[in-house]
Order: sequence, then structure tokens, then C-alpha cells
Amino acid sequence: MRLTLEEVEHIAELARLDLTAEEKSHYREQLSAILDYIARLQELDTSAISPTSSVLPSRTPLRQDAARPGLTLEELLENAPDTAEEQFRVPPVLD
Repeated sequence: MRLTLEEVEHIAELARLDLTAEEKSHYREQLSAILDYIARLQELDTSAISPTSSVLPSRTPLRQDAARPGLTLEELLENAPDTAEEQFRVPPVLD
């Protein structure tokens, strides 16, 4: 798909780019090549491919989602800089 110079100027205006005539011509060629490549990709039949499939093996194996005991209250508050009434005490944000 060949872009016209007017289309490139419109895209540049939307992106708030001030392009020279040489840059407009250069981007016209590059954007046209990208659109041609996308058009080629759209010709591929991907109906048998799952949208989430990958050629790479899964590198993030998931652990079982099982309940485990948590920390005790004492363990939670152990490293807190300041506590009060078994709660974290933080400096006030508002006066």
C-alpha cells in the first residue's frame, strides 16, 4: 500500500512533527514498506492457530495455588520502624 505525501503530512500533523520534504519522502517509503509487510502477513491463514500459542517453551512454570500458613503478627511487625497497638505506625500525610 503506497501512502501519499498528503497522508504522511497528515500523520506527521497528528504526531505534531515538523518534517522536512526529505523526511516526508523518507517516511513515506518506510511507512509504505511497513504497510506492505502487514498486508502480506494478513494473507496468512491463522485459523488453526490458537491466539495464545507460541513457538517458544513456557519459561514461567506456575506453582500450585495452595493455602499456606502466613506470618504471625509478631513476625509482621518485627521490622516495622514504628508500631502502635499491634499496627504499623506511619507519619501523618495530612495536617
